[in-house]
Amino acid sequence: MRSAIVLQHTPTEGPDRAGELAIEQGLTLDVRHVYRGDPVPADLAGDEILIVMGGPMGVSDAGDPRFPYLAAELALLERLIAHDRPVLGICLGSQLLARAAGARVYPAARREVGWAPVRFFGIEREPSLRGLRAEEMLLHWHGDTFDLPAGAVHLAATPICPNQAFQIRNRAFGLQFHCELRADTVAAWVRDDADYVLGANGPGGGERILADTQRFMPDAAQAGDRLLRNIFATFGPAD
Repeated sequence: MRSAIVLQHTPTEGPDRAGELAIEQGLTLDVRHVYRGDPVPADLAGDEILIVMGGPMGVSDAGDPRFPYLAAELALLERLIAHDRPVLGICLGSQLLARAAGARVYPAARREVGWAPVRFFGIEREPSLRGLRAEEMLLHWHGDTFDLPAGAVHLAATPICPNQAFQIRNRAFGLQFHCELRADTVAAWVRDDADYVLGANGPGGGERILADTQRFMPDAAQAGDRLLRNIFATFGPAD
């Protein structure tokens, strides 16, 4: 049976809907809690895909002894890009994917935390975007951004971070925004990451995110499921 290897960087940033939809597609989940020492694979087998999740550390932390797995992930991603293997990177995962493809990763002009519209490009032609609207309200939770990797297809943007989603070759996708989260996970992030939210959005920022989650999550969940299903379909059958 095909397997989805998930690289998880913190206890609270698991695959959520990405994992559930992978199972829906007939994949088994192999979640690697790399922050507690689970190994990063050196390569993928022909029946495996890779999902790289988010986390508060950054690409610039590769080489920091606190995060020994980041360098291994970059090496793995470079190998997978070269061989057009199936990869989905979300938030930090997208930044690692961009860096592995040779792009610059750096602090954004300001943190993007909370709900904001994402503009998609090529919904009429890109298989990964089929069924999405030109603009979808989605959740953001990051302070870094990246340049578009050379040769990548630009899939989405926001005013703060013009490079929100991209595709490299046929089967590597980076998503800066969070389309995989359930509402209960958003609430946990607001609680556990209160200082980060305060620094990004000021007093009352957490309460606004929770209110916006009630307002936007029903449509966002449909859009996110559509996007993730499209990406998994793009991965195709096992090699």
